[in-house]
Amino acid sequence: MSGEKKIITLAELQEHDTAKSLWIAINNHVYDITKFLDEHPGGEEVLLDQAGQRATEAFEDVGHSNEARELMKDYHIGELAKDDHEGGYEPQTSSCKLS
Repeated sequence: MSGEKKIITLAELQEHDTAKSLWIAINNHVYDITKFLDEHPGGEEVLLDQAGQRATEAFEDVGHSNEARELMKDYHIGELAKDDHEGGYEPQTSSCKLS
């Protein structure tokens, strides 16, 4: 992503809830994971269940590896609007670190 952060509202996130356009928010970062559906080791259904939503709890409950967290950088498209942040989670700087 370029130096400028795209701010995405929860309403905009919720519009991307299908296999043709699948966005999720994790730790208030927004990811377009449409192209990752076929590659996800846990299958596409688990991603589709979280489509268009804040998915931090589901993501963290699984215990994703550091490699998975690194891979997320490729799909990062912006930050969830401050008014739509999940409680207890704040986006990091543009480095996209999630922990």
